[in-house]
Amino acid sequence: MIKSGKLYVVGIGPGSYEDMTVRAAKALEESEIIIGYTVYVDLIREHFPHKEMLSTPMRREQERCRLAIDQAKKGKIAAMVCSGDSGVYGMSGLILEMARSEEGVEIEIIPGVTAALSGGAMLGAPLGHDFAVISLSDLLTPMELIEERLRASAQADMVICLYNPSSKKRAGYLKRACEILMEYKRQETVCGLVKNIGRKEEEMAVMTLEQLRDAQADMFSTVFIGNSMTKLLNGRMVTPRGYKNV
Repeated sequence: MIKSGKLYVVGIGPGSYEDMTVRAAKALEESEIIIGYTVYVDLIREHFPHKEMLSTPMRREQERCRLAIDQAKKGKIAAMVCSGDSGVYGMSGLILEMARSEEGVEIEIIPGVTAALSGGAMLGAPLGHDFAVISLSDLLTPMELIEERLRASAQADMVICLYNPSSKKRAGYLKRACEILMEYKRQETVCGLVKNIGRKEEEMAVMTLEQLRDAQADMFSTVFIGNSMTKLLNGRMVTPRGYKNV
């Protein structure tokens, strides 16, 4: 009889071990082999030095998921690691799709702290009311649809958190997004930009929407655009929920 394996899909948080959940750390300790994108595997390598680790570069997501599923099919306890939360622009959906016809593989999704939450904590409290999370990467989503979502969220006066705001191939995407949002939001809208959350190079800045339009960002940046009530309080970005009106 073939030993049944198990596959954890683990959100490791923004990058630092301290920001990883206890449940995530326990799953990785239990795992015999850890699989993931090279950058994310390197982030946790020193904390799990005795584990076998496999990695693939960017844009090799399906290959990465197949590696993880195959290890579990062999009867091993494997872990696929994702930054932030594995279900927010992560691998849990793809794993479940690819493993839907596999037998003998138990899959457990371990949630993690996504960049909207860890970055929001750095800035203050920008997500105190309704918000939308939108990725500016058009690798899997048409830009026309991304622009529709930006407009709809801005028209609804939601706080907007942008993932993947810019890259070498998409240098002007954040600027274009800000121009779309300024059709509905004031130029003075309070915004925030965080980079390399949970890592040695982490940094943050608070600025207006007009200033954000010309700000430098990359794939390790997360952007926050406030709503009409968002304000700057002692250098922190705060979106009130409205308790004083209750």
